[in-house]
Amino acid sequence: MEKQTAIDKLNSIKEASLQMGGTEKIEQQHQRGRLTARERINRLFDPETFDETGMLMQNPIPDSEGRTTHISKVRGFGKVNGRTVMVNADDATVAPGTGRRMGFTQQTGLNPALYPELCFPLITLADGNVEQTQTTRTAAGMVAPIYTTDKFLTLRRVPHVVAIMGDCYGPPAWQAAAADFVVMVKGSHMAICEPGLEITPDGTENSVEPGSCELHEQITGQVDAIAEDEEQAMQIIRDFLSYMPANCDEEPPYVPTDDPVDRKGDRLMRIIPDKANRVYDMYQVIRTIVDDGKYLPVKKNFAATLITCLARMDGRTIGIVANQTLYKAGAAGPDECDKASDFIVMCDTFNIPIIFLTDTPGFLVGKPAEQKKMPTKIIMWMQTLAFSTVPKICIIVRKAYGMAISNMCGTNCGPDFIAALTTSEISFMSPEAAANVVFLNRIESADDPEAEREKLIKEMAYQSEPWAAAAVGLLDDVIDPRETREYIIGRLDILRGCKGNFISDNKLQAWPTGF
Repeated sequence: MEKQTAIDKLNSIKEASLQMGGTEKIEQQHQRGRLTARERINRLFDPETFDETGMLMQNPIPDSEGRTTHISKVRGFGKVNGRTVMVNADDATVAPGTGRRMGFTQQTGLNPALYPELCFPLITLADGNVEQTQTTRTAAGMVAPIYTTDKFLTLRRVPHVVAIMGDCYGPPAWQAAAADFVVMVKGSHMAICEPGLEITPDGTENSVEPGSCELHEQITGQVDAIAEDEEQAMQIIRDFLSYMPANCDEEPPYVPTDDPVDRKGDRLMRIIPDKANRVYDMYQVIRTIVDDGKYLPVKKNFAATLITCLARMDGRTIGIVANQTLYKAGAAGPDECDKASDFIVMCDTFNIPIIFLTDTPGFLVGKPAEQKKMPTKIIMWMQTLAFSTVPKICIIVRKAYGMAISNMCGTNCGPDFIAALTTSEISFMSPEAAANVVFLNRIESADDPEAEREKLIKEMAYQSEPWAAAAVGLLDDVIDPRETREYIIGRLDILRGCKGNFISDNKLQAWPTGF
């Protein structure tokens, strides 16, 4: 073939790829209120930075009109906030985003041998249905490698983000389940199979509606953030990546801030109630101590008794695990245990120090919790703490009762520093409950049982003040609430001076991406 002829053919194939499924299919995508794969990529990446790969790949099976089409994946590299990332976007205008074999091969890697060397975050923009039956209906189609073990073994080497941006059944759901962070656009769906394909083990149909945003946001916890529209989804992805390193061998980027290290948190004196049975919003505490009051919630509306979020202090990324007393008084249940474990694993894998803000009456008890293996969930949470090697600092904000102290990185679970605010109360249970349990016979035999009970409650409350724990070395410090920010930053500086960086030992890198 002559040189110019070959060049013309190359340009023709690339131009056809840029046309995706054609004008009519693109218009249909827009009518659904959705962007095309290329439009999404342009909104995600910094301007003029997308470098596409795999444009010449075509489907081995013609479409319904007998035409050869390009695969339903758009893949390449670009920059987000000036940093290189990889992207795989489903093209819903071509065999509506299905995971055709060639498309899936392209998506899972240029060369399997390169998986251990991945060094950039991976973004998947999902908008597709189940596997195309023409390519999977045969024995060869079903046994062809889709998800290989080497992919799973190296999965946590780089941050993997999945955006659910349409009706995603089958493969997109598998990708989301294996991701580090999932954002879902309102109106989209994620499930094992699309409507009409649900079959029960006995062969009967099941009319259960596939997974909505509400289901995954509030019940399953398989989604980390919900976006009102695709524009917001892209911004959430950009925000998440700003807190992340490029890979597990690096620290997250430093972001300069004008927020003073020694800024006093005077608002904490008003936010934290004096009485242990009064509720307050722990997010207000977080806003008071982090840089510029900014943070990124992770699974905000799932297991809402426990807060997990990313923020910065003195320009450096931190993870925060905190009890939220607005829900169930801050008592963690099985879902909260899963949420904490998943977050700790992610932070340890990507070298993010973790700050624990404790205000808990204990664990959620009762039949529903026990039916969901509460003891196992508690111990799994503790195991993640034991294996994690990033810096961990525990701040007891107010009450800390029972075994739940340990799971919030208490003294016996390896905190690098543990401190209590002067507002704190530490015991095996509340003073009121403790008096009734420990001194029940004494109260019942007293001449004035109620007066005796009140006296014992005051004694138990006095013994629960932080000074007793500090006196025997179980606390490193008792601090003025207004100095919380300065204390945490100071202790992180000390820990950085010991090691020079916060790169973890990656003992949790091989843990599952879900529990």
